[in-house]
Amino acid sequence: MEYSPRRMNELLDSNDFKFKKKFGQNFIVDQNVIDKIICESGVDCDTMVIEIGPGAGSLTYKLASSCKNVLCYEIDESLKDILSSNLSGFDNVCVKYGDFLNADVLSDLKSYSFDKLFVVANLPYYITTPIIMKIIEDGIPVDRIVVMVQKEVGDRFKALPGSRDYGSLSIFLNYYFDVCKLMDISRNIFIPKPNVDSIVVMFSRKKSNFSLKDEGLFFKLVRDSFKQKRKTLRNNLHDYDLDVILKVLSRYGYDLSVRAEALSIDIFVDIANNLTK
Repeated sequence: MEYSPRRMNELLDSNDFKFKKKFGQNFIVDQNVIDKIICESGVDCDTMVIEIGPGAGSLTYKLASSCKNVLCYEIDESLKDILSSNLSGFDNVCVKYGDFLNADVLSDLKSYSFDKLFVVANLPYYITTPIIMKIIEDGIPVDRIVVMVQKEVGDRFKALPGSRDYGSLSIFLNYYFDVCKLMDISRNIFIPKPNVDSIVVMFSRKKSNFSLKDEGLFFKLVRDSFKQKRKTLRNNLHDYDLDVILKVLSRYGYDLSVRAEALSIDIFVDIANNLTK
């Protein structure tokens, strides 16, 4: 398959394809970038890959050439003929048409056997966070997630305590994964060209999680702590046992006037464990 803006435009035009803004469609057309993503992701012949939003299949084609199986979720059914044409040479690709957010991925995975499960995708900007949260909350057993996302969103993924981008999502991701940036991506490698630049971020599953007595309480505590980001813990957590929270905070040199963005995941784990009865 030839990767180029010309080839992609010819293919889309011949199928009378119209980009749909509501789906955040921006297709990759740079072969060097695609090759680098495949290389950096570490996929191999033992890897099962989930791709969300394959678009015209440029990344899918290279994934199918490199891994055991590719399970794609595509919301835009007008891409059926294009994907069928591009991926006709592979018997290890399955494209399911529908909204990934409504998909029963765990059930879909029962049809496959694999040693490693990766998510590799160019995610639509408008729905990146819900997709990541679905992967976490549905308990999809991914070993690694490699995704191209809007730079601003990627900065939140890898944000550290005290930074402007640090929030509940940063903590949730840090609980399950080690997060790192792989590369910067220019807006010029897409058609149509978006108004922002992107980055590729990798999440690698941690070998051991934090020792939590009650995960549900921990996640609720974190969400509530960031409920109104500019407010203090005293204000955001007034329904909790503030005496217990203050006792934990004091060990780290904080009091109830601190904001959630200043606290590391270890402190939240400590608070949650002390609140657990």
